[in-house]
Amino acid sequence: MKYYGKALLALGMFALAGCQSATKTESAAAGADAASDTCGASQYQSYLGKPLSAASSVRLETPVRAIRWNSAVTMDFNLHRLNFLADKDDVITQVYCG
Repeated sequence: MKYYGKALLALGMFALAGCQSATKTESAAAGADAASDTCGASQYQSYLGKPLSAASSVRLETPVRAIRWNSAVTMDFNLHRLNFLADKDDVITQVYCG
């Protein structure tokens, strides 16, 4: 086998190795979501679709951050901070920890 044939075979093996996929069971996925919800963001999903000013009524012992569209925020990751992310119209589109 010539050099080009070996290189093509190796490239094919790498391509097939990249096609593998892992599947999760629903219970494992639910456990991962519960573990990543350290700030209690799941309790505040009812705020989706409301104006960002509604987030000002949230009073917690953990930090809360309201993020307007296209605003500058720090890139530090705090698992206990609750974030309200708004779109161009100041409507909450996402509530998450971080």
